[in-house]
Amino acid sequence: MSADDQSTLYVESTIIMTTVRVVAPFVLTFALFVMFHGADSPGGGFQGGVIAGATVMMLAFAYGIESARQWVDVRAVAALASGGVLVFAAIGLGAIALGGNFLQYNEYLFIYKEASKYGIELVELGIGAIVASVAIGLFFLLAAGFGHAVDGEGEA
Repeated sequence: MSADDQSTLYVESTIIMTTVRVVAPFVLTFALFVMFHGADSPGGGFQGGVIAGATVMMLAFAYGIESARQWVDVRAVAALASGGVLVFAAIGLGAIALGGNFLQYNEYLFIYKEASKYGIELVELGIGAIVASVAIGLFFLLAAGFGHAVDGEGEA
C-alpha cells in the first residue's frame, strides 16, 4: 500500500468529531472516578487506566491517528508510565523502610491517620497511569504498522 492509499483511509466526520469532543472529558472523568473508588467499590487502577487509554484511542479514531500522534508526546507517555512505577514503588518500599511489609499502609499512620485510605488511592492512581500509558503506547505502535519490520528483515 503506497502513501497515497494510506492518506485516503481516514475520512472526517463532523458528527463523530463533535461527539468525541463532547464525550471525551466525561469518559476521562469516569476513568478517574473508577481509579479513585477502586478500594471501596468495583474498579481500580487497571480498569480506570484502560478507560483513560481508550479515551486517547477514541480521539485518534475521530481526528486521525497522525493528528493524535502529534498531540500525545511520546515523552509524556513514558513519563506517565515511569511516574506510575515510581509512585507504586515509593509507597511499597517506604513501608518496608519503616519496618513493615511491602504496601503495608498502616506503617504510615504516624504521619497521617488516614494514610491507609490515601495510600491505596495513590497506588491505584499509579497503576492507572501505568496501564493507560502502556495501552496508549501499544496503540500507537500497532497503528504505525509492521511495514518497517518486514522491509528491514532482508537487510543485515
